[in-house]
Amino acid sequence: MPVRILSTTLLLVALAVSGCGRTDHMGKAPSFTPTTNNQEHYAMMNPPLPQQASVSRRSDTASLWSGNKASLLGDRRAASRGDILTVVIEVDEKAQIKNESERNRSGSDSLSLPALAGLPQRINERLPNGATTDPLVDISSDSKSSGDGSVKRSEKLTLRVAATVVDVLPNGVLAIEGSQELRVNYELRELLVSGFARSEDISRQNEITFDKIASARVSYGGRGQITDMQQPRWGQQVMDAVLPY
Repeated sequence: MPVRILSTTLLLVALAVSGCGRTDHMGKAPSFTPTTNNQEHYAMMNPPLPQQASVSRRSDTASLWSGNKASLLGDRRAASRGDILTVVIEVDEKAQIKNESERNRSGSDSLSLPALAGLPQRINERLPNGATTDPLVDISSDSKSSGDGSVKRSEKLTLRVAATVVDVLPNGVLAIEGSQELRVNYELRELLVSGFARSEDISRQNEITFDKIASARVSYGGRGQITDMQQPRWGQQVMDAVLPY
């Protein structure tokens, strides 16, 4: 009896764990990810400490030629933690690879003993009619192999997402992260982007293209009832990984 109770409990726990990601949108639209208590929100709420103390002067705020961001000619590009910039993702790549290989080999060996102290003749006399020891050994082989493979891939993606500077590295490189969520009926689409960018690669429009971001990570997916129907159940995934046939 305790064994049956334990197995039932383990089964319920497994079902709860496997379905915890689906209970959020069971019978309702999926919930948005909270925009607080994440790394972007922390970077905006906690500005970094200045490397050196700056002395403010009234002329700096009153002059039109000041380098301050609030001035008329100031640089408004993202440069410090908590600043926001736009990431432009335009991916249009095509790749096609085709390989062919062919190998052909043939060989033939023959060994005969026409005169070896009369031994073949004596053996032939004892063999049935039509049998002979000449050639004594006859070996032939033939092998042929061929292979053909091709890869064709095409990707196209055009997106724009606002990202936040979450950290400024000692060498001046900006660590950026951004997220965007769009909910339509019972399906939620989410876009995540992160990477490292140089401040000089940011345009005057405060934008940076995807190819100028180092260690770029882009995730475009979603969750909801349609996504759940497209994914096999966890039991089927386990069986596919365990079964050898």
